[in-house]
Amino acid sequence: MKYKKGQTYMKAHGTVHKYGDNVDTDVIIPARYLNTADHKELASHCMEDIDKDFVKNVKEGDIIVANMNFGCGSSREHAPIAIKASGISCVIASTFARIFYRNAINIGLAILECDEAAKDIENGNEVEVDFDTGVITNVTKGCTYKAEPFPEFIKDIINKGGLLNSLKK
Repeated sequence: MKYKKGQTYMKAHGTVHKYGDNVDTDVIIPARYLNTADHKELASHCMEDIDKDFVKNVKEGDIIVANMNFGCGSSREHAPIAIKASGISCVIASTFARIFYRNAINIGLAILECDEAAKDIENGNEVEVDFDTGVITNVTKGCTYKAEPFPEFIKDIINKGGLLNSLKK
């Protein structure tokens, strides 16, 4: 995703991995794996306590969809890092825990809150997201949902791979 002012650039397209309410950071990346900072190692254990097949089934560009309070629990940055490193391009949820929301933006993981999409999209659906407009298209069901699009400064952070990278450039 390369961005030029005024140009639509941020899109995601992938298969959905669906989860319920209150998916906490201990489930996203269990504490027993927090002794490494290696992103690929973290990704190899992502979601294993609630979905042992996640790492076998996830493909680059796939999308996580969850219900309420995704990313609750501890404030570890490892959780969004593990998700992003696993190949997930976007997380859509009814709501996010605030610290997870900020950590996701800080590491360059695109996330959107959209209750209607979170409730209607099912595991295995094919979904496309346009971050410039906030439109989420469920290709499988042939319907769309509207989330709040990212402001320019957040698009810039995500496009550059996180807050630290955006400050360096």
